[in-house]
Amino acid sequence: MKTWIDGALQGQAEAYEQLVTQFRGMALAVAYQKLGDTFLAEDVVQEAFTEAFANLSKLDKPDAFPGWFKVIVERQCYRLMRRKQHGTVPVLEIEDVIQEENQAHNPEEQALKGEVHRLLRDSISNLPTSMQLAVELFYFQGYSLKEMSEFLGVNVPALKKRLYDARSRLRRSLPVADVISVFSDLYEGGKGMLHIMNGDHAADRLRQSGIQGEILVWRELYTFGPITKNMRNEKERSERAQYLEHHLGIPQTEYLKIKQLEQTLKSFHQHEEIVLWFEYDLYDQAMLSYLLHYFREQDLKNTKLNLLCIDNYPDIEHFRGLGQLTPSQIGRLSGTWHVMGAEEIQAGSEFWAAYASSDIQDHKDYLLKNTSVLPFAHAAFKAHLSRLPSVSNGLGIIEQSTLEAIREGVNSPYPLFKHVGDQLHILGMGDLEYWAHLKRMTEEPHALLQLSGVQAFPNFQQHHDEFRHAVLSLTELGIQVLNGEVDWALLRHDTSYTSWIGGLQIGEEEDKLWRWDTVNGNVVIL
Repeated sequence: MKTWIDGALQGQAEAYEQLVTQFRGMALAVAYQKLGDTFLAEDVVQEAFTEAFANLSKLDKPDAFPGWFKVIVERQCYRLMRRKQHGTVPVLEIEDVIQEENQAHNPEEQALKGEVHRLLRDSISNLPTSMQLAVELFYFQGYSLKEMSEFLGVNVPALKKRLYDARSRLRRSLPVADVISVFSDLYEGGKGMLHIMNGDHAADRLRQSGIQGEILVWRELYTFGPITKNMRNEKERSERAQYLEHHLGIPQTEYLKIKQLEQTLKSFHQHEEIVLWFEYDLYDQAMLSYLLHYFREQDLKNTKLNLLCIDNYPDIEHFRGLGQLTPSQIGRLSGTWHVMGAEEIQAGSEFWAAYASSDIQDHKDYLLKNTSVLPFAHAAFKAHLSRLPSVSNGLGIIEQSTLEAIREGVNSPYPLFKHVGDQLHILGMGDLEYWAHLKRMTEEPHALLQLSGVQAFPNFQQHHDEFRHAVLSLTELGIQVLNGEVDWALLRHDTSYTSWIGGLQIGEEEDKLWRWDTVNGNVVIL
């Protein structure tokens, strides 16, 4: 935007055109809300641009242009309303320019779509003004939430809430079977859309929601086992498959189906839009960053990349993920995604590059970056590093929380998993991953826990009822480590066990120096 404004100040016609193209739709929506008349709105917007360009040199900060220009539009509206003494002409519908151009090609389809437009607009007119404007800009004008936020001076969460409330009201008032599918068909893609998410359960709910498009469930576990920046290296992929089979019981043939998913991903150009559905936790943020790293290396051409990433949902007190939502609730998220810009895609790629690095300095440096363009990235990355041995006793956050819970009396595996999972929900840890950590804590010669009531840890790909009734207790070493009397990480260096935290390999000699400072929230290299 700064480039456009600098160009406009220098009298460059192209810069003027860019500003008009970017803000004309927003300005029309605001003017129409004030005046209720399409023709008058057009006149006001033209006057507003004239006034804005004449006073552009008075704008101190280019980033403030959206809000500044909105004030000018509103002022022009008030001027017109004071001047006009006669009544306005009947309200005419604001039709999309593309629709008008294509009307001759398929008149029946356009007539039907025009009727749906009118139906939606009539219903929208009954919404509060703030909701009307949000729906107008998002669905009818196609602006992203970020662009709307800058123009209206309203934060993104508040805009999401307005859109959510508007859809809820429209669902009750519109005389159609499913308003969400109407919005989807008109404004949110359709057959040309690809939805990428994790979790078969959430994907099933998405299929049932009425949101159109193909669904790709990305099945990877970037929070466990060896990872590298390039996950498509065949040798390293084979080693990862062996590791996951040994520690999680996932058959290598099952894991290697990731190749099929990659082939589907490579054909993304056949879709007009891609929507990435992810959550706030480390499990999702690592997966999202990997995909953004992939897309950053591709030429997107005409494919639009969208993101829906949330950490809460109305009326759900403890939101943990999209799998909690009903099809109806997922349907209400339709269209709340936003188009990703180059800055966001680059930020995701930087997360992955740091996360997958084998150099501890890259992890330390990432914590100092400004990652606000991806609002959940920083907290997720800190959660990732909290799995490192702590400075106090050599326990990572998972081991520490587990020992504390058992000391408090939560000593059965499944209640323990729920307790620790709720406490460390920022990790997004699944059961197989947790059982692997739990098993490691029971292994000699430096066992922190003792397992009774079952002969050994089962293969968790199979069903084992007896494990539900097993009991865990602290060993004497476990008590000493929990009390800070012994450093577990130093003890374990005489074993052959190797684990990974992101791209960091734990079990090498140099990792004795890597510690997480839980008080200050940073990495310490001793």
